[in-house]
Amino acid sequence: MSSEFSIRVRGLHKRFPVYSKPHHRLLQMFSPTSAKNRWFREFHALTGVDFEIHRGETVAIVGRNGSGKSTLLQIICGTLAPTEGSVDVDGRIAALLELGAGFNPEFTGRENVYLNGTVLGLTRAEIDNRFDEIAAFADIGEFIDQPVKSYSSGMYVRLAFSVAIHVMPDILVVDEALSVGDEAFQRKCFARIEKIRDAGATVLFVSHAPSTVLELCNRAILLDRGELLAMGSPKHVISRYQKLLYAPASMAASVRARLQHEMALSRHGVNDVALEKPGISDARHEDVSRPALSLEDSVDDAYLDPGLVPQSTVRFATHGATIEDPHIETASGQRVNVLRPGGEFFYTYLVRFERPAVSVTFGMLIKTVSGVELGGAMSATQADAIDVVETGALVKVRFKFRCLLAPGTYFLNAGVRGRVEEGETFLDRVIDAALFRVPPDPGRLATGFVDFHVRPDVEVSNDPAELRHELK
Repeated sequence: MSSEFSIRVRGLHKRFPVYSKPHHRLLQMFSPTSAKNRWFREFHALTGVDFEIHRGETVAIVGRNGSGKSTLLQIICGTLAPTEGSVDVDGRIAALLELGAGFNPEFTGRENVYLNGTVLGLTRAEIDNRFDEIAAFADIGEFIDQPVKSYSSGMYVRLAFSVAIHVMPDILVVDEALSVGDEAFQRKCFARIEKIRDAGATVLFVSHAPSTVLELCNRAILLDRGELLAMGSPKHVISRYQKLLYAPASMAASVRARLQHEMALSRHGVNDVALEKPGISDARHEDVSRPALSLEDSVDDAYLDPGLVPQSTVRFATHGATIEDPHIETASGQRVNVLRPGGEFFYTYLVRFERPAVSVTFGMLIKTVSGVELGGAMSATQADAIDVVETGALVKVRFKFRCLLAPGTYFLNAGVRGRVEEGETFLDRVIDAALFRVPPDPGRLATGFVDFHVRPDVEVSNDPAELRHELK
């Protein structure tokens, strides 16, 4: 990574006029200069943004929807002009800002490759030499000679991204358009981004995936309401982003104010430790059952985030039993929903029985956001089920588990089964009864959803023949 800058942003502001009624645009056009402002109000998409990206860095921009990420990228790429401030870019830039940007819908895919490649600075001879590689990476088959207006959204992205990366840019800028592609194509794209990064190019992209930011990036930037709230290492920024993202409504303003204060201190060279001084810490907002934690601590230690609650809970019809109060707790009984990777926790719920039940078992299941069932457990086999539970009984169920999951958000189901008449059925079942988050772990070596505690053993030998002999 070089000390030379690729992108330098100074005092960037972007304001858009917002009109209450369509005809106000016309009235503004014919109004004298002194009266033009009466017909619209200004929306501040970006406010005083300052940062510098060095050559060879990979930087992610994170933030909630509407935070100004796409506006910032468009200004950097030159498709939007700033209201105030400046942006300096050093090097050839290739951008994938939105679906099909720069494509003529009436042209074929082949024609658009030449059109888009020319716009990005390639000569016709260079495009001729790279066309086969572009087409192979896009992998859209015979559709390359069909008008792009007939393409699916995924095909648009494949072709646009393929052109952008084969320009061999000094700076690659990618907005959220890659989220349209399927999982296999996304993996191929990120592998190519890594290759471009390793070749010394600067990569700037928008991402909502903490694991991607941690894996690919040197640094990250957090935007919120057009304001730069955090900048630094991926771990530093992701922890702030998640704190802001999952803050309940009652705490959102104080969390945001704290991030603003922290950013102001960092600009003056003050260490983050200053945030823990009395009067600055937001410990009064935290769950009283645990010690006050700094934003950095929240990544490493389990704690309760009161804003992290499921919005998709589904309860099935009950048959004499009701599941109550599903939650996760530590061995000491402290309620948590942000779990330290590798720690042991208890998924706990109560079951109240309104009538007798026989052959009773209890269950749990952990799922991803997309609904992939990762695993679960039953309290007993049918042969070892509780024979009879009387009316009015209250049963406390605890499933002990170790958090071996990749960073992300996960949902929990809860269920109780018993015998009704001649068959076994759910006496009560709750889908998405609780949820928890696993924060990023920069030291994680495991891949995929689950850490299987694989322990690599790598041996380097200067005598290959001897090493082959040992393997026999």
